[in-house]
Amino acid sequence: MSPDVKAFFDDATNTISYVVRDPNGTSCAIIDSVLDFDYASGRTDTASADEIIAWVRQEGLSVEWLLETHVHADHLSAAPYIQERLGGKIGIGDRIKIVQDTFGKVFNEGTEFQRDGSQFDRLFVEGDSFHIGQLRGDVLHTPGHTPACLTYVIGDTAFVGDTLFMPDFGTARCDFPGGSSEMLYDSVQKILSLPDETRIFVGHDYKAPGREEYAWETTVGEQKARNVHVGAGKSKDDFVKMRDQRDATLAMPKLIIPSLQVNMRAGRMPEPDAQGDVFLKVPVNKL
Repeated sequence: MSPDVKAFFDDATNTISYVVRDPNGTSCAIIDSVLDFDYASGRTDTASADEIIAWVRQEGLSVEWLLETHVHADHLSAAPYIQERLGGKIGIGDRIKIVQDTFGKVFNEGTEFQRDGSQFDRLFVEGDSFHIGQLRGDVLHTPGHTPACLTYVIGDTAFVGDTLFMPDFGTARCDFPGGSSEMLYDSVQKILSLPDETRIFVGHDYKAPGREEYAWETTVGEQKARNVHVGAGKSKDDFVKMRDQRDATLAMPKLIIPSLQVNMRAGRMPEPDAQGDVFLKVPVNKL
């Protein structure tokens, strides 16, 4: 089956969120939603999420899943906010437990922070399947950018998160804790083993030099032929050398500190203090 896909582009973080719809019914899933966050003031806003909510209601859709491709380091998830208003189960990869353990230590979360993935409704592993109405979704474990990255193959589409970008932009960075350029190369090959006509929807776009418009849909065939990092049969050794050298030049994402603390909790803020105030931590010399 070929799902209907509606994309929502977030200008502040260059994130694309998706509503994936059963073409023969009203069931849908929302992938990689965004909670707006102004770091300078520490204030959240729900404008991006509200746009998705309004569209889902306008279309008369029923949300079955709120899917995360990984623990994002560049934006906060709006999954619990949307869940309160539209329902649906929040899902992520089972390796979230590795991410929680790693960053639980970085942010000195203490024993009250559960590192078992229990903040999520469903933890997926390689080979799992799920349904959006009559649409079947299959789960590929595609680590490298993070240990917990998943690709959701839904009908003739694949939602790859940050693993692949548009062919003229390449692939994700691998220098976060638990990342691996070797793993990323293998994960990309897994994605590229899907049928050439499979539609690929990427998690971000930054407009490669020379391209005037943002873009987020490509195909397996296009990626194999033209991806500037892995296309045209580039070897694993060449890719790893390129990726590691490139990553050494990259700055940390602007929202990595709030994003990790919130997203490893399934999009929820840390527990408030006795006065009801919520605080995020800034680890010094840890990232």
